Amino acid sequence: MRTLTGITPSGTLHIGNYFGAMRPAIDAQARGDCYYFIADYHSMTSVTDAAERRKNTLGIALDWLACGLDPKTSVFWRQSDVPEVCELMWMLGSLTPMGLLERAHSYKDKTAKGISPNFGLFAYPVLMAADILLYDTHRVPVGKDQKQHLEMTRDMAIKFNEAYGETLVVPEAEIRDEVAVIPGLDGQKMSKSYGNTIEIFGDERVLRKKIMGIVMDSRTPAEPKPDADKNLAIQVLKFFAPPDVAADFENRLRAGGLGYGDLKKALFEHYWNYFAAARARRAELAANLDHVEAVLRDGALRARATAEQVIGRARRACGLR
Repeated sequence: MRTLTGITPSGTLHIGNYFGAMRPAIDAQARGDCYYFIADYHSMTSVTDAAERRKNTLGIALDWLACGLDPKTSVFWRQSDVPEVCELMWMLGSLTPMGLLERAHSYKDKTAKGISPNFGLFAYPVLMAADILLYDTHRVPVGKDQKQHLEMTRDMAIKFNEAYGETLVVPEAEIRDEVAVIPGLDGQKMSKSYGNTIEIFGDERVLRKKIMGIVMDSRTPAEPKPDADKNLAIQVLKFFAPPDVAADFENRLRAGGLGYGDLKKALFEHYWNYFAAARARRAELAANLDHVEAVLRDGALRARATAEQVIGRARRACGLR
């Protein structure tokens, strides 16, 4: 069984990326064949500065490796190092109904938020489908918000197979409901698009200020909070603190007597300690960038070997060869 996932280098990675996609994907290394890629083509819908894209791509490579990706057992590469993905995107796009893309929740949500619509944003699900189908992927760890795109990928694979014969593997989504949607600093889904993120790595003082700046209601510390489970700091704390510790803070908040400032301080400490080992590893990698580039080059060679087999099948099936 092959597992695949990727993250777009459109900015600094945050804990929503980590719990929603990175950790499930990295945990999958113990269960089978894993492919991971940096989706630099996808970043072109939102990033137009070449230097920024290079910086973000390198940063994501450091983040993945620091958080536990093992390039000895997994395949890790830059999306653009395997150009066959664009060819498969065209093959799939030629069969994809406009209505399917127009129904994409992500596209409608982003344009409603004021993000300028463009072809890349509209056709994102087709490129995502090519990313997945090019490597005979069986499982894709995704957040709940990406479930529709996986369903669209399945639709495209099935449509291709119906038109040209059994050629592409139809993948399954792997969704962990308890971490499917990570709340951001404003209570919405955590997203770079909304500017409400808590980064995995960064300056301690800046990140502490972010967390201490989470807005709470005006109730005094002494007042009981019967809705403590709805408190944003409690919700985020549950990702970092042991269950009994998180439950204790929730109970204290519910009973009254716990100040919001103390709660946010505890949230920061648990968050900061959670990534301590990964921060140390990232610093080591940043001091040896030649090694990181070598990892990506080797991964691209391995990924392309698989991609060439799949694109060869697809070309023959649809009459391009």
